[in-house]
Amino acid sequence: MARLRVKNFGPIRDGVENDGWIEFKRVTVFVGNQGSGKSTLAKLYSTFSWIEKALVRGDYDQQWFEEKDRLTKPFLTYHRLENYLSADHRNKTEIDYEGDAFNIKYAHGRMHITKSRMKDYHLPQIMYVPAERNFISYVRHPEELRLSSESLKEFLTEFNYAKENIKGHLALPINNANLEFDETNKTLNIRESNYSLDLADASSGFQSAVPLHLVSHYLAHRVREPIDERQQSMSTKELERFKLEITKIFSTNLTVEQRRALVSNLSSRFNKTSFINIVEEPEQNLYPRSQWRVLQSLLEFNSLGQDNRLVMTTHSPYIVNYLTIAVQGKHLQNSIIKKGRDKELLPKLTAVIPLHALVDADELAIYQADETSGRITRLPMIDGIPSDDNYLNRSLQEGNDLFDSLLDIAGELRG
Repeated sequence: MARLRVKNFGPIRDGVENDGWIEFKRVTVFVGNQGSGKSTLAKLYSTFSWIEKALVRGDYDQQWFEEKDRLTKPFLTYHRLENYLSADHRNKTEIDYEGDAFNIKYAHGRMHITKSRMKDYHLPQIMYVPAERNFISYVRHPEELRLSSESLKEFLTEFNYAKENIKGHLALPINNANLEFDETNKTLNIRESNYSLDLADASSGFQSAVPLHLVSHYLAHRVREPIDERQQSMSTKELERFKLEITKIFSTNLTVEQRRALVSNLSSRFNKTSFINIVEEPEQNLYPRSQWRVLQSLLEFNSLGQDNRLVMTTHSPYIVNYLTIAVQGKHLQNSIIKKGRDKELLPKLTAVIPLHALVDADELAIYQADETSGRITRLPMIDGIPSDDNYLNRSLQEGNDLFDSLLDIAGELRG
């Protein structure tokens, strides 16, 4: 399990209370106001996970990372975080990342890397799903755009791969609709029982949910492909590096057994076996019931691999409340199995919430970011359930309090 500690970086000043570590469990959620640091934390996790992967795979050696301030360029610029490391703040910023393969510390403008004591590193497919994803849906031919965001460019690349790999149709988590790819026009169509519509002409909810669902579905299943098929799913740069390494192996004077061992080791460095899905605002433009359906699909994809990780930022109280339902459902499932009433009660539980969308309480962490203090706090679990005393529910209560104040004034007026 990876964890991250951040101080004096952008909106995050004091870091997390107590020992300061943010633990990235199978499902990790960040809530908070605009400018509180939710996306910053998600992007830093994406960045350092990628650096760790690059070290494991041998894309760059440790010295390359340590000899200069490599964090700013190219890594922070990828997510447009470079301005948080201005000359005035560079020496104050401290970032610690502890992964399964490497520990990385950034302090005084430099990275310091050591090998981790943890074992069983699983090479991840890392996908950052930006909030701007609906822009891709709105434009009929987004590949012709000149995008300035590197993360959006990469998402667009995977989006294009994913749509071209649709076989027949793909069920969507909204309105029982299906997604189809028109190979002639290179467009995506949404089909329901009585109509078919180009995604570019669809509602904003579809334009937000379709790229998220399509890319997540594609990548979650891609890492589960047989080893001998995965070479076809490498990115262009990965495939170039892989072929170069293969050429080096076969150009040396080695026995057949030695070459086979080296090729096997090389394949393990390039074949991704887990999926880290980092999603900004999965609820974007969606009705509450649709938010629940989209969340269920993300949890399903996450459950496809034991080493998968789902990280989300959200402004929606429904997302947190639905996660509470998912945790309660998992607790109930365990109790049903323990009491041997599987055949009787599991079908009833499945009718309420699909079993693949259940979440173990120990595998969920929800963090709240405060834009005024720059502090991050972890939402406590009450009897194994996420506390309902969170920032989002408090915002709902504020609306009730405002209405009560209006009723008080109305009472005075009548009096």
